[in-house]
Amino acid sequence: MRIWLIVLLTSLMSGALAVAAPPNLVVFIADDLSYLDSSVAGNEDVHTPNMARLAAAGITCTHVFAASPSCAPSRAAILTGLAPVRNGSMFNHQPPRPEVKKLPAYLKELGYETVAIGKVAHYEQVQQYGFDRAEHFKFHDDACVSAAVAFLKQRKSDRPLCLMVGTNWPHVPWPEADVSVDEHKLHLPPTHVDTPETRHWRARYYAAIEKMDDDLGAVFVTAYQTLGDDTLFISFSDHGAQWPFGKWNLYDAGMRVPFFAVWPRQIKPMSRSEELLSLMDVLPALIEAGGGNPPDGLDGKSMLHALTESAPSSRDVLYGTHSGDGKMNEYPMRSIRTDRFKYIRNLRPESEYHTHIDLGKAVDGREYWTSWVAKAQTDKPAALLVDRYYRRPAEELYDLNQDPYEQHNLVGEAAFAEPLKKLQARLSSGMAANGDAGLETERSAARFQK
Repeated sequence: MRIWLIVLLTSLMSGALAVAAPPNLVVFIADDLSYLDSSVAGNEDVHTPNMARLAAAGITCTHVFAASPSCAPSRAAILTGLAPVRNGSMFNHQPPRPEVKKLPAYLKELGYETVAIGKVAHYEQVQQYGFDRAEHFKFHDDACVSAAVAFLKQRKSDRPLCLMVGTNWPHVPWPEADVSVDEHKLHLPPTHVDTPETRHWRARYYAAIEKMDDDLGAVFVTAYQTLGDDTLFISFSDHGAQWPFGKWNLYDAGMRVPFFAVWPRQIKPMSRSEELLSLMDVLPALIEAGGGNPPDGLDGKSMLHALTESAPSSRDVLYGTHSGDGKMNEYPMRSIRTDRFKYIRNLRPESEYHTHIDLGKAVDGREYWTSWVAKAQTDKPAALLVDRYYRRPAEELYDLNQDPYEQHNLVGEAAFAEPLKKLQARLSSGMAANGDAGLETERSAARFQK
């Protein structure tokens, strides 16, 4: 026995029985990309071979949602694991409160080197998050991806790495589309008015997505070449695309994002999950993958078992919130979503809804929006869409199984009175639990806008 103890102690001291090193973690974030806008989701008009590559190598999660449909609030929620109303980043360009613990702090405690390259937080705000290294975070600093590739190839450290890379695509301004694209053959969603301008800008949006897909492929390949197979690679978008009823809205086009995860020998290739998941679930999943225990009190819940074991999610509802962007895109709303229903509460239904799309420059959408307004003068469906964009009712309810584009508001229909009542109560209780008093909270948060 004594000899055995000596051998055991000697082995431990030499590291022969050391615990396996934690995996490397690589997170790739696209900018303004809706779930349906990829070949993996069945879109035949856009080519995303690298998204398909990730889907083949790992898991595709089809029901992952942002906490908020604009950049700063969504990214702050990802990097804190807390909802916007709790971390302090409710309005766009508004950082989370300094005292809120953020992703780098959690992972540094587990021995990780933490690096952010590109648009990870909201541009310069990344410097407030505590990464060991942060660079290429200016608006459309598209050298970020080549910088991330170079960093991986030149890195010498033996510490486990958490690398977050944020491409600027497909955020506007969108590039010119390939001249070979036949804009007349594009399939437009029912939330669009069909005009030549719409088709032209839709083609440009798809060109931007393909740039994003190239960036994804470069980071994905380099990550496994340099870091090895024991690397958890996660890819998603911060929220939906900058189209009417997308970004700055709580409809699925603004909140539902593509999501892929690859981890050789841990995540089954070509797997798929339809569980309800939040981007706030990423932070606790990274902590758990790195060998830590996610703390109590987060709004995010680790999705790691949903990724590695196809285990059911602990969520039956997801909440959404939108405030504004200074005085631009200002239209406060809250939502709750189940696997079937979406309920939206508009806090200022008496106000007109406006965004960069109808008030901004051509690159923001003004050119095609002007064509929508012109067509609405003589075309009833166009007029209904334009009116729906500007004017919202106090409440909206949609049956997502029958109406995935959320076109038919069921509020007031007797057959849906019961689910409406339940969702009204559930949203109210969820807001109360987060200290969200609606307009009163909006006014309070607005005072701290930069």
